[in-house]
Amino acid sequence: MIKTGFQLRCGFAAFAGGVALSLCSLVPLAHAADGDVTEYKLNNGLRVVVKEDHRSPTVAHMVWYKAGSIDEYNGTTGVAHVLEHMMFKGTKNLKVGEFSETVAALGGRDNAFTSRDYTAYFQQLQAKDLSKVMALEADRMANLVLSESEFKKEIQVVMEDRRYRTDAQATGKLYEAFMATAFQANPTRYPVIGWMSDLQAMTYKDARKWYDTWYAPQNAVLVVVGDVQPAQVKTMAEKTYGKVKPKKLDERKPQEEPKQEGIRRVQVKAPAENPYLIMGFKVPKLNDVLKDRDAYSLAVLSAVLDGYSGARLNRELVQNQKIALQAGASYDMTGRGPSMFYLDGAPSAGQTVENLEKALLAQVKKVADEGVSEAELARVKAQLIASQVYKRDSVYGQAVEIGQNVTIGFEVGDIDLMIEQIKTVSAQEVQYAAQKFFDLDQLTVGTLYPLPIDPNKKNAPPKGLSH
Repeated sequence: MIKTGFQLRCGFAAFAGGVALSLCSLVPLAHAADGDVTEYKLNNGLRVVVKEDHRSPTVAHMVWYKAGSIDEYNGTTGVAHVLEHMMFKGTKNLKVGEFSETVAALGGRDNAFTSRDYTAYFQQLQAKDLSKVMALEADRMANLVLSESEFKKEIQVVMEDRRYRTDAQATGKLYEAFMATAFQANPTRYPVIGWMSDLQAMTYKDARKWYDTWYAPQNAVLVVVGDVQPAQVKTMAEKTYGKVKPKKLDERKPQEEPKQEGIRRVQVKAPAENPYLIMGFKVPKLNDVLKDRDAYSLAVLSAVLDGYSGARLNRELVQNQKIALQAGASYDMTGRGPSMFYLDGAPSAGQTVENLEKALLAQVKKVADEGVSEAELARVKAQLIASQVYKRDSVYGQAVEIGQNVTIGFEVGDIDLMIEQIKTVSAQEVQYAAQKFFDLDQLTVGTLYPLPIDPNKKNAPPKGLSH
């Protein structure tokens, strides 16, 4: 598992040819240079969010579609990520590869990523060229060409991506098995990259159906951050995106997860250097920014356990007791699907995963029994804020922060409210969260048991995994 410490948002996101973790910052928008945010709604339903940052003549341009693996069904898992790849394969007006070539010729860079909650496309370039990439992105929102020949080539790239990123990675295999065990009905159980059998059976018609279903202006958010004037961005958006016709969106079916009524366990045996353990408790997520105190308490608890180098898990289990080579905690505070609170780690030599499991649970119980001091709470919050401040230096980071929150259902102003609520979490609330939400009946445990590594087997990343 990738350690995330404390974030407002964490989750695996499959980039166009890779897997990466997308994070949203906790720093209030008001803390950034300039920082003014303006919103528009075009006649076709496209939401436009503009944030001014005039420190340099650059801009981040992002289009976020509310369509991720959480919207998929059995038989076509991975289609959201596959379509992301196909979005670079040409339109009625552009040849295959011409989109990225055009952005590069402008001195910019572009890419895309898919997660459970959304699919996002971005370009970073000089602000003076913004209208050109808006025209490009609006074109593929409406005029994507999906040919069978290009699909057959690209699906091979995606399958090779899966072989390298998951099938050949012990922790990747464990995480996939863990999620499929923790969830039974909710599509959170699906790997973002898809099950291999679904990829093998997929056709370009599946990708076309996904595009026709979800790639509509009223299901998208345009985020522009940088050296821009909002009124000018609106005019550009109307001239480009405004020409895209809206579609009738499919009704989203609720895929509710039945209540878990007992601990679940899954084991994976794979070539690896060390055993590994991941534990996840089903816990509440943030829905109402002002009322859901439990979510904020769990977020701070995560930071108490693993929010900085001197936090409890590293200090106690790695440095003092030497039970673990590494130990961590993280919490999915926001998202369209259910949330989990994770504990993970690798046992030290001479220790077992069973010992590590007990030690991780003991650290949560210690908070439940003894609480946290005001001094520790203040230190955790200070570390938490400080660790996020550097993100404000990036227009791309600001655009990601806005896009993530808006796409999953929050307002831009909610980011300020979240950080203010975090600041008010008390030591008593942290202790209460540790007492209330770690019922073993809500626990799923995944264990990696290492097999010998073949020294002759190479696992270099294949060519063509990214655009």
